Amino acid sequence: MAETSDLDRQIEQLRRCELIKEAEVKALCAKAREILVEESNVQRVDSPVTVCGDIHGQFYDLKELFKVGGDVPDTNYLFMGDFVDRGFYSVETFLLLLALKVRYPDRITLIRGNHESRQITQVRYPDRITLIRGNHESRQITQVRYPDRITLIRGNHESRQITQVRYPDRITLIRGNHESRQITQVRYPDRITLIRGNHESRQITQVYGFYDECLRKYGSIAVWRYCTEIFDYLSLSAIIDGKIFCVHGGLSPSIQTLDQIRTIDRKQEVPHDGPMCDLLWSDPEDTTGWGVSPRGAGYLFGSDVVAQFNAANEVDMICRAHQLVMEGYKWHFNETVLTVWSAPNYCYRCGNVAAILELDEHLQKDFTIFEAAPQESRGIPSKKPVADYFL
Repeated sequence: MAETSDLDRQIEQLRRCELIKEAEVKALCAKAREILVEESNVQRVDSPVTVCGDIHGQFYDLKELFKVGGDVPDTNYLFMGDFVDRGFYSVETFLLLLALKVRYPDRITLIRGNHESRQITQVRYPDRITLIRGNHESRQITQVRYPDRITLIRGNHESRQITQVRYPDRITLIRGNHESRQITQVRYPDRITLIRGNHESRQITQVYGFYDECLRKYGSIAVWRYCTEIFDYLSLSAIIDGKIFCVHGGLSPSIQTLDQIRTIDRKQEVPHDGPMCDLLWSDPEDTTGWGVSPRGAGYLFGSDVVAQFNAANEVDMICRAHQLVMEGYKWHFNETVLTVWSAPNYCYRCGNVAAILELDEHLQKDFTIFEAAPQESRGIPSKKPVADYFL
C-alpha cells in the first residue's frame, strides 16, 4: 500500500512537470524493468485502445493528449515510441509515462522508437556547435586528413546534414533524418502500451537532447543511464486484437512474419542495420518493393511489400509513427498503412496539428485532432530546437 501511495505521489508530481528524486527514478526503472521483461516483442493489446505517435519530449502537449483522449486508467493507451528528444521536457515526459506503466501495466503499452537509443553520439551540446559546408562537403563520402580518427559519411540528404561523424574514442555522431527518443512505462502498466521507436536509442538521445537534459536537470548522467537501460526492455511492436500491427517505423526485408519478430533479442542498443533497426527506422513510399532510405537506416517499402506482409500475418493494417504529418495522420496504400503523429507544433515551430487514433471494441476508427497547448499553460525556453524532419 505504501509503495502504491509513493507511486501515486510521484505521478502527481510528474503531472505538474516537477522532477522526482534520482533515487526514485532508479527505483521506478527497476520496477518497470520487472514488468517490461515479461512483455513480448509483439505485445498483444486488446481493444478498445487509443493509439498515439511521437511525443518527443513535448510534455505540455502530452497533457493536451490526455485531456482530449482521457486519463489513465480510464483510457487504454498504446504509445508507438519516440518519447524523448527535441522537446524541452523529455525527462518529465518519459518518467510520467513510465510511472503510469508501472502503476497500471495493463492499461498502457509503450513500444520502442528509434530515439529510444543510447549509442550513436555523445555530442552533449548540439546547440553550441555549428557545422557549415565547405568545398569538401560534396555529394560523395569524404575522409580527410585523419581517416582512422574521423569518418564523414554522406547520405542523399547530406547536402545540409552529416550522417556519420565518427571520432572513435571521444565523439560518435550519426545523423540520418531524425528519430530517437525514450519511452515511458510505469504507473499503469495495463492501461498504457509503449513500443520502441528509433529515438529510444542511447546514441540518438545523446545528439538530440535527452542526454544533455538529464545532465542539466540532475547534475549527472545517472538518470540518463537508468532510462536508457529501460529502452532495451521496451517491446518492438504490438498487435491489437490480432488485426492491427503497430510499430514505430515500418517493415524489414528480413521479416516476413510476426514470429520472426518474436525471435529477435531486443535487449540491446538499436543496431545500425538488420531487422530490429528496420522496424524502428523504415518508412512507406509510393513505390513497389524496397528502396534505399534517405534516413541512412531502415528501408523505404512499397504497397506490394505491405500487401504480402498483411496477408502472411492475417492483419488488416499497419499502424506506425516516425514521420511528421501536418494533418496529424495520413493513410497510405488504400488504407493498409496509417501514420499517426502526436506532437503538435513539432519543435514548437512546425505549425502542425496532432492526432490520436481511438479504436472501439469492434476496431472502428475515430481520429481525434488536437493542437499544441496554449502558450500561457507552458514554460518554453526562448531558444527553440531545430526541427530535423529526417531523424
